[in-house]
Amino acid sequence: MPAYVNLPVNHQVTIMNIAEIAEQLEHTGYIILDQPLPVNLTSALFTRCHDDDQANFQTAHIGRGTDKKHIDSIRGDVINWLDEMNATDLSYLACMETLRRGLNEALYLGLFDYECHYAIYNNGAGYAKHSDVLNGKKNRILTTVLYLNEDWQSSDGGELVLFEPDGTAVISTVIPKFGTMIIFLSESFPHEVLISHNTRRSITGWFRVSGS
Repeated sequence: MPAYVNLPVNHQVTIMNIAEIAEQLEHTGYIILDQPLPVNLTSALFTRCHDDDQANFQTAHIGRGTDKKHIDSIRGDVINWLDEMNATDLSYLACMETLRRGLNEALYLGLFDYECHYAIYNNGAGYAKHSDVLNGKKNRILTTVLYLNEDWQSSDGGELVLFEPDGTAVISTVIPKFGTMIIFLSESFPHEVLISHNTRRSITGWFRVSGS
């Protein structure tokens, strides 16, 4: 099940420059960060994402509710929701809670909670151009992706391509190398994951508003 987190202040652990993130989100709507988290935490998350037994990772779907379906030609990853009972997962969720509080203070976004999962794209898998905003009422406000791939090569593919709001021009192509994180406004930027030629691992999450 998704981890919806709203942690106490005393669980906060982070080295992210929240003021820089807030400023960039306000001006461009997205930011790419190089190693924003402690390396020991990123390494622990890397290990967690390698525990890819089929009992843990499930085929990802598109849509929600009665419209939820699996279409491999559109989305080919497998996912595992973070577990608040696991110490490594909880440390990451605590970092995101610090970010949530800081961005609310700086930008008045009304971010209420956060959900996230590990995602693995095996060789040949990708995710066609899409929006992270689900059908229905306003829900996801900010998308975060943390990459967990050591020694990633350009020939490995799997880049995240971010498009202008109208879905035409490419504004950024992100190589999924270890420790890189991208944060962007969920409603503003269509994006896609190019076909991966190696096993590609990440944590994808969304800050949401109350009632979503």
